[in-house]
Amino acid sequence: MRRTLLRLSALLLLLACVPAWAAPPVPLLWKVSDHDSALYLLGSFHMLARDDYPLAPEVEEAFAGAGTLVFELDPEEAASPALAMRMVQAARRTRPGSLREDLGPELWARLERQVAAGALPAGWSEQFEPWFIALTLQLAGLARQGLDPELGLDRHFMRAAAAAGKPASGLEPASAQIALMAGMDLDEQRQMLAEVLDLLESGPARLDRLHGMWRAGDAQGLWEGIAVRMQRDYPALYARINVARNDAWLPVLERHLAGRDDVLVVVGSLHLLGPDGLVEKLRARGYRVERICRACAR
Repeated sequence: MRRTLLRLSALLLLLACVPAWAAPPVPLLWKVSDHDSALYLLGSFHMLARDDYPLAPEVEEAFAGAGTLVFELDPEEAASPALAMRMVQAARRTRPGSLREDLGPELWARLERQVAAGALPAGWSEQFEPWFIALTLQLAGLARQGLDPELGLDRHFMRAAAAAGKPASGLEPASAQIALMAGMDLDEQRQMLAEVLDLLESGPARLDRLHGMWRAGDAQGLWEGIAVRMQRDYPALYARINVARNDAWLPVLERHLAGRDDVLVVVGSLHLLGPDGLVEKLRARGYRVERICRACAR
């Protein structure tokens, strides 16, 4: 009896040590088909943790069968140190007046609270435009949650494509992505900063919830938790960073569909979801679309 209890205690201790994320993430993966080829659309979380791997078998199968991969940015550009320098240069303030004047008293006070909490060095943000401050704060907030851009799904598959000798390309050049941000008017930049501050001020629970919804493959939850809120509170920002880019990417995706090889496309999950997402836009153009998710069928 004593041995049985000891074995049971050891088993319970072992189970307690299993990480919460023991199962692979449920993928946000869709197959878009024409008569002779398919696009696999995979929704990425750009920063992940080590225990977000391994991935679901259907994702690995889509990668194995793909002749080429497509990302938001070409992998060579994404990995170039020059990209960060170009973004910093584009983000430096050139407009007259001060950042404090640009933001107004309420938004400035919220930013100052983040600086006081150590999210940014004192005085650093005053050199840059609000869009760049927002990006920096967002990355820092995710990093505090233990998430790493080098472990993001897009970076993972960029390395996998290189190792397998599969060609890879981008949906937009880095210059277009930088121009998208730097071309925001001040109202849009304030919206972007306010959206990131909303996220950070809600505490780690909201970031954990979004990460958890991605892991659960909860397309509806992510749509309502990110896109619907952004549409309502920050419509100009939503139109610029989501709708306009999706519309620009559609012709590129259709050119890939016109070929004979299967293609794996890895982009931020928001770009796939809802009526403005690539999944529904391609469905509306007459392609066959189905979600590939074995866990969803259980």
